[in-house]
Amino acid sequence: MTIARESSADGNPRPVVRCVDAYYEDCTFYVVTYGKSNKMLQIEQNAEVSVALSSEMFTAIGVGKNLGWVLEPQNTEIRKKLRSAFADWYDMANNENDENCCILAIYLTKGTLNINHWEKLYHLDFVKKTDMKDGGIF
Repeated sequence: MTIARESSADGNPRPVVRCVDAYYEDCTFYVVTYGKSNKMLQIEQNAEVSVALSSEMFTAIGVGKNLGWVLEPQNTEIRKKLRSAFADWYDMANNENDENCCILAIYLTKGTLNINHWEKLYHLDFVKKTDMKDGGIF
């Protein structure tokens, strides 16, 4: 989730939700996307984002960053992992020859993992790499 570039009718920031496929590694989600998409334009204005994995009962907040064109040398390793993770459809969905085909990194800061419908909660601090069970608040 990001914040819309346009305010709501009452002038407040408006949240925007979208579904994306992401690869997770070391407290970061990676997404191949289009650099001129609304999502990336919104993150350019406000890098604070939210993440929700409904099937895993996981929510988090983090900071989004455009890592640039997928074919930039600094993206070689993560690009290989993304291509492998999404091999079945990666080439159909992405035009790597377009320099706006970029990698979005979402660096997680805090999150909550809900086990068995509230039986157990784990509150996670991805910066300090710590967690608190059942009701702890960071």
